[in-house]
Amino acid sequence: MLPSKDPLHGKTLEAIVTELQAHYGWEELAQQININCFKSNPSVKSSLTFLRKTDWARKKVESLYLYMLRKRK
Repeated sequence: MLPSKDPLHGKTLEAIVTELQAHYGWEELAQQININCFKSNPSVKSSLTFLRKTDWARKKVESLYLYMLRKRK
């Protein structure tokens, strides 16, 4: 079986949020994606709770993650 070409394949939402936070920091993340879980008392745990319930926000986070991966190359 060939490995997936999808960079999100096998990545947990927690791993994505953790990598984004390490790369951008909470302040920059809140500027990139205007959601309260990144602005008000941010943590990985509270962000995951919100993002798991909110499809549109999760899609924005995944999109920013893919953008970050492209910029690294």
